[in-house]
Amino acid sequence: MIDTHSHINFEEYKNNFEDFLLRINKADVEKVIIPGVDNKTFQEISDLANQYDMLYFATGTHPSEAKTYKKEDMLPFLKNKKNVAIGEIGLDYYWETETKELQKEIFNSQLEIAQEYQLPVIIHDREAHQDSYEILKDYKLKDVVYHCFSGTKEFAKKCLDKGYYIAIGGIVTFKNAKDLKETAQFAPLDRILLETDAPYLAPVPFRGKLNSPEYLIYIAQEIANLRNIDVEEVKNQTTLNAKRVFNF
Repeated sequence: MIDTHSHINFEEYKNNFEDFLLRINKADVEKVIIPGVDNKTFQEISDLANQYDMLYFATGTHPSEAKTYKKEDMLPFLKNKKNVAIGEIGLDYYWETETKELQKEIFNSQLEIAQEYQLPVIIHDREAHQDSYEILKDYKLKDVVYHCFSGTKEFAKKCLDKGYYIAIGGIVTFKNAKDLKETAQFAPLDRILLETDAPYLAPVPFRGKLNSPEYLIYIAQEIANLRNIDVEEVKNQTTLNAKRVFNF
């Protein structure tokens, strides 16, 4: 399996990091993508990816860090062969209500970079579905991944109709995640990616605890249960999807 979104550069994982990676690998996770958050993280995640074969990274400024964005800080990292995407970028109207216009401005700037370099984009979209969709549709992008998808079934259909990918994390295992469970059932399996978004949103039975790529199998199993198929089919197809999107 491939964890397409995991912040394992965070402080929580730094003790015995190599043992941690061994546990991930033993849990049948062959690759992990570490997304950028702001310009302070780019060097760190680039160094990690260059040091360990199974790690890759994405370069991008998260909407909550909009005030720190500088285009020139991103560009040197795009030349690194372990950089597989622009992300995580997008809009967040849940936590950040005062910077909506600035968020849109830096979102557009980063989408222009992704279009120029023909890199896929990893989208952070929280309570900003319509605005993110309207902005994205004006670009000719390699691929679009809606990270930690949180929209309705109807919004998922709009995204899928555009050829976008739906990345599903631990929330799908939560009892009350009705919309995401529906999306996991009806979305074409060749448009689904797996992610943990560690350290956040650990799946059941670890809900409320520190998340890890080791738990990716619980997400795959829940999707398999919802679709009434074997978990190996979910593992195999989502891995093929990730390899296609991120050019592994």
